[in-house]
Amino acid sequence: MTTPRLPTLSRQRTSDSVYEALRHAILLRKFAPGQRLNVHELAGELGVSLTPVKDALTRLEAEALIQIRPRSGTFVTAVSPDDVAEAFDIRCALECLAAEKALSRAKPEDVEQLRALTGQIGAVEGEAERLVHASRNIEFHKRIVMLSGNRRLVLMYESLDAHIQIARIHLGHADWKTRLDSERREHLAIVDALARRDTPGLVAALRHHILRAAESLVRDLRNLNGKDAQAGSGPVLIQGDLQPR
Repeated sequence: MTTPRLPTLSRQRTSDSVYEALRHAILLRKFAPGQRLNVHELAGELGVSLTPVKDALTRLEAEALIQIRPRSGTFVTAVSPDDVAEAFDIRCALECLAAEKALSRAKPEDVEQLRALTGQIGAVEGEAERLVHASRNIEFHKRIVMLSGNRRLVLMYESLDAHIQIARIHLGHADWKTRLDSERREHLAIVDALARRDTPGLVAALRHHILRAAESLVRDLRNLNGKDAQAGSGPVLIQGDLQPR
């Protein structure tokens, strides 16, 4: 008997719950990139009718997390290195804008919460803690964006960041632990600049951190793509860009 990928939802739950369950499953790679999704099977696993599943898939398509191809089916989007590079470019602009707005809104307790999150990065040990580390990193950056007070900016950021997180999950075998020290130092530089209300310093520290992470992730994705191609067996997780240019 296979392990269920999705939680069974009560019939009283809204389509929002179905959307969140499917989105979470995609981000945790319970569905492989390029995998075809069967609406009837999803509804059966979740214990709901077809309508909320179809509604959820429409929302996920709008976020580019899935692709609905006429006469072919519904597929989980495969993330390419170019996709990630483009997402990082836009994310950098959005997060730097959010940080500028956050300067006038952040309270001392907000700064201390960010500092505490940064301290927890060093507490990560062992491969089993990789997802815990990832969640702390996501929370750190999302808190900065949330401090902007701009709801639309937050929504745009979350949509872009989803693709970056999928790419990171693909690299679960990578030597991510060697980057913890540099990541912690960069986070502290961001927090210190926010505490000083130093706009140029904050933007510079944030930009350096994001672009360094982008360069590292895109390089690892290209290396993984090359290894998969040389192996010649099993599914290639990182595929070419599926969207027309």
